[in-house]
Amino acid sequence: QVQLVESGGGLVQPGGSLRLSCAVAGSTLESYTIAWFRQAPGKEREGVSCINNSDGNTYYSDSVKGRFTASRDNAKNTVYLQMASLKPEDTAVYTCAAVNRAVRMPVECHRSRARDFQSWGQGTQVTVSA
Repeated sequence: QVQLVESGGGLVQPGGSLRLSCAVAGSTLESYTIAWFRQAPGKEREGVSCINNSDGNTYYSDSVKGRFTASRDNAKNTVYLQMASLKPEDTAVYTCAAVNRAVRMPVECHRSRARDFQSWGQGTQVTVSA
């Protein structure tokens, strides 16, 4: 299994931006599809984004579409989640997860398929507040 380490979370005002990073260790990133999940207190986990290993195709949940952008830098073994126009409802712990195959979008990026992802990071807190 690969090891995943997220960074880049923090406190930001509504309308602001943050970039989360998910660094992959123990294998090469290019073999892995990376998903971003988030969970706020008292709420179910949400699949926010997926980026496929083979073709780089991406998926975004309706709640973040048009505001979040996932990208991958295979040379740096890192996946990014650029978050813009942040809202208080984006406040959550964001966690990246990896699976060593391509996934069918959107169905396999849904929270119900989270168990398909073999490796998980520790999570990073994002707080959007004035």
